[in-house]
Formats: sequence, structure tokens, C-alpha cells
Amino acid sequence: MATDKKKKPGWKTLQGYDLIIGGGTAKEFKTGDWRTKRPLLLSEKCIHCLACWVYCPDSAVIVKDGKVVGFDYSYCKGCGICAHECPVKGKAIKMIPEKEAKGKEGKI
Repeated sequence: MATDKKKKPGWKTLQGYDLIIGGGTAKEFKTGDWRTKRPLLLSEKCIHCLACWVYCPDSAVIVKDGKVVGFDYSYCKGCGICAHECPVKGKAIKMIPEKEAKGKEGKI
């Protein structure tokens, strides 16, 4: 005996799904206020290998003329991947609590 199962519609066939899910990027939303720690560049230690730039999931590492110059704190979520991936002994990026960083420009 065959059962007659009705196939349910997928999400693409639902009306208005694009209004709910919608495409976009984090560039539309400043997400930096999520962090509890922020990266600070120790520019005297930085060898400008750009590992931090490559691994940053938020594209928050600012590079000018092939050199790391700071961070875009509007989008940096403070994950610390940049500091973790830094190959410099003693690290050129230090993660500090956000409360300590108030007023600092991203470099110490």
C-alpha cells in the first residue's frame, strides 16, 4: 500500500524569505561594541608579516603600504585571533581589557 505524502515547500519557495533572512555583511553594522578585550599593536615589535591581517575574521586589521598600522575597532570583536597568530616572540599584538583601553588609539 503506497502512502501519499505531500512534499513540504522549501525555504526558497516561501514568500518574503528574503525580507527575513536577507543578504548582507557586517559592514552594515558596527559590531565592535561586543568585545571585552581589544588588540593593541606594539609597533616596535611588529615585523609586518600580515599574519594578523590574513587570519582576522572581521577584516579589522588596518594595513597601509604593506604595513600593519592598527585596528578598525568599529568592527573588531576582540576574538584575539590576531594576537594568537602573531609569530613574533613576545607578540606584537597584546589583548587588553576594554576598560583599560578607553582613550588609547590602538597602539602602546
